[in-house]
Amino acid sequence: MVEVSQMIDSDVFLAFSTYATIVVLKMLLLGPMTGYYRMTRKAFSNLEDTTIHGRNEEDKKKFLRTDPDVERVRRCHQNDLENIVPFVVIGLLYALSGPALSTALLHFRVFVGSRFLHTHTVAYLLPLPQPCRGASWIVGMLTTFSMGYQLLSTSLVL
Repeated sequence: MVEVSQMIDSDVFLAFSTYATIVVLKMLLLGPMTGYYRMTRKAFSNLEDTTIHGRNEEDKKKFLRTDPDVERVRRCHQNDLENIVPFVVIGLLYALSGPALSTALLHFRVFVGSRFLHTHTVAYLLPLPQPCRGASWIVGMLTTFSMGYQLLSTSLVL
């Protein structure tokens, strides 16, 4: 039986920690990015957020609106939440199950690459035409499912 301290010191766990940190930080940056777009586009969802822009209730209500750029960043953030959280959970279990370093690195790199292509840097925020975004989303999902399948078929007791 492998000690937990040995699993945590393994190259696979360190690689997972690196790639998980990259995508979680990317996801966290989308919160302030949403705030930036709200401020620059003056598009707020709550009346109290309009205080610095309007003096009376009627002025403030003008800023309670949706903006396409704000909504695009919000959807990007939501999509990251829906995909990165499962990756972190399944990836952690996968990393601790002792896979080959080369296989684990392939999974981690493909997932991180797909998230950057899908959301932050290329397909979602620019935007690129479909199927670019859809294809990168599918690649990320298949990568997470692949780790889950390998975990279920080799390491877990059912």
